[in-house]
Amino acid sequence: MSLKSRVMKKGMEMMQDPRVAKVVQDERVMKVAMQAFQLRGKVQEEIDTRVEGVAKSLGLVTKNDVRELKRTIKKLETQLKKQEDAQAKLARAEKA
Repeated sequence: MSLKSRVMKKGMEMMQDPRVAKVVQDERVMKVAMQAFQLRGKVQEEIDTRVEGVAKSLGLVTKNDVRELKRTIKKLETQLKKQEDAQAKLARAEKA
């Protein structure tokens, strides 16, 4: 059994305990939990920003660079397909 499934199973068991349910319903606990989730997001964002800065300073490609390149390729493929379709339509019209 993986760690994640063990933690999930234990968490579900704990949630069935009325004492835990009462604590979880406390507004202060919920506020701290929300702050913890927000902090995790902020930390992850800061790490991503710093990693991107280091990657750029070393001349490495970042996730954003790859994402932008994929968008550009998809856009170019779409334009190429439109031109090929138009050219095929023109060739059929010339044959007729």
